[in-house]
Amino acid sequence: MGQKVNPVAFRTGIMEDWKSRWYASKKEFGALLVEDKSIRDFIKKQKDASGRLLYPAIAKIEIERTRDEVRVVLLSARPGLLIGRKGEKIEELQNELQRLTGRRINLKIEEETRPEVVAQLVAEDIGEQLVKRVSFRRTMKRAMELAMSAGAKGIKIQLSGRLGGAEMARCEKQAAGSIPLSTLRAKIDYGFTEAKIAQGHIGIQVWINQGEYSEDNNNGQNAQKSQTSKNPKRSYKR
Repeated sequence: MGQKVNPVAFRTGIMEDWKSRWYASKKEFGALLVEDKSIRDFIKKQKDASGRLLYPAIAKIEIERTRDEVRVVLLSARPGLLIGRKGEKIEELQNELQRLTGRRINLKIEEETRPEVVAQLVAEDIGEQLVKRVSFRRTMKRAMELAMSAGAKGIKIQLSGRLGGAEMARCEKQAAGSIPLSTLRAKIDYGFTEAKIAQGHIGIQVWINQGEYSEDNNNGQNAQKSQTSKNPKRSYKR
């Protein structure tokens, strides 16, 4: 049995910043946490009449709260699809979220310039290819080549399920470059999704090594502050 931890969660608060940034009292904390989850699920799982995702290619959803409003930041590889003609689509999403939460929502969209090295986007792209009945090995190889050519230091892809329509589910993985999962200063991105094909669900996991965190990165301040001095403290015996 593999003892694995989510690489993003492992680095949160040390090298990575939180995806939800707000403070609440003990009484309100649980309700606001559930509200954050419902906002993320609504954006990621909303579909149109044909079954396609209404808001595709979203790499990350960040939420900030103030006393007056909820600020939602969407990092997307295709911001034009989210905005729509003259901003109609984004206004509709904003109104839906306000109806869902009963709060004032401020939506902001930021473009992800290198989608080939964002693990969540790579996983979702592999899922789309599997739904179109493309060979899973060819899809994995293509995704790895694109990531490495885009500047990734390493990539690992793992698929689980009835691969190739086999009767028995199995696991297959491919890797290239280095993936130091236990090294905190290594910037490891992780993505997971499921592809719904005729034979069942295929689980897709992607790990991408984006290099190392820079020293001037604000998210690493907590780690730098908590470093112990090189000289050990003198111990006294009673």
